[in-house]
Amino acid sequence: MKRLMIFLVFLLLCGARLGAQSCQLSGTTQVSFGTYSGATLQTTGGVSVNCTSGVAYNIELSAGYSGSATNREMDCSSCTPQTLGYQLFSNASYTTNWGNTPSTDLSATGTGSNQNFTIYAQIPALEAFYASGSGSNYTDNLIVTIVCNSCTSISGNNQGLNVHLQQTAVGCGISASNLNFGNYTGTVLNATTTLQVGCTSGTAYNVGLNAGTATGATVTTRAMQNGTALLNYALYSNSGRTTNWGNTVGTDTVAGTGTGVAQPLTVYGQIAAGLHPTPGTYTDTITAAVTY
Repeated sequence: MKRLMIFLVFLLLCGARLGAQSCQLSGTTQVSFGTYSGATLQTTGGVSVNCTSGVAYNIELSAGYSGSATNREMDCSSCTPQTLGYQLFSNASYTTNWGNTPSTDLSATGTGSNQNFTIYAQIPALEAFYASGSGSNYTDNLIVTIVCNSCTSISGNNQGLNVHLQQTAVGCGISASNLNFGNYTGTVLNATTTLQVGCTSGTAYNVGLNAGTATGATVTTRAMQNGTALLNYALYSNSGRTTNWGNTVGTDTVAGTGTGVAQPLTVYGQIAAGLHPTPGTYTDTITAAVTY
């Protein structure tokens, strides 16, 4: 019995050596945003990893220039502004920040073969408007690190990841939030929402709102729709709700001059009293456009 027990221990030790766990960072694909014109801009990069089957590991993306993995910035010493904010996410819906701590990095389990992970990158709308001309580059350089506590070896553990944007001479950009009237009970119902307009400093602009998508609608006779049922409403550019907001430049649009940062514009909505719509949910889609 003693000889058998020694023989079994020897086999288990050999098995442990044969099952050595390892990870390898195979490579990275740079994040290239192309050009930014003020609207939300999304792109992707990538990370490739090869780890022993069953091995748990994490992929960390360093903070880069800003020093913050949740408030990343690209840098351009010849640009105005010098920095441009951007975000990196680990999911396709661009909601889960990809950072360099156990709570924000990406965790995975090795398969014994190459695994490819997508980096989802985004520059928010109206992040910045440039006073300088085109031709400059915004860049950031990150370090990708593989963390594997159970691994006996990790090769290529740190590799660089380049984030790049070609600056373009930006004129204007615009973003909008929904307008929600709530419940209509037959009395006058008012609601507001806000547009954000950003233009290069000194750029003159006009913001227009189209007629919407309801059947037969115009900029002065807008309507929300519920199937074939309609509910009329109006959009105004002043708090007194007397100046209709349309899309004919110089007639019923809202004019302004860019400052280099986002400027808020309030949209004033109203449903008149005395209407008798069919009960239900009514919606419309308005396109806001900036002309400069």
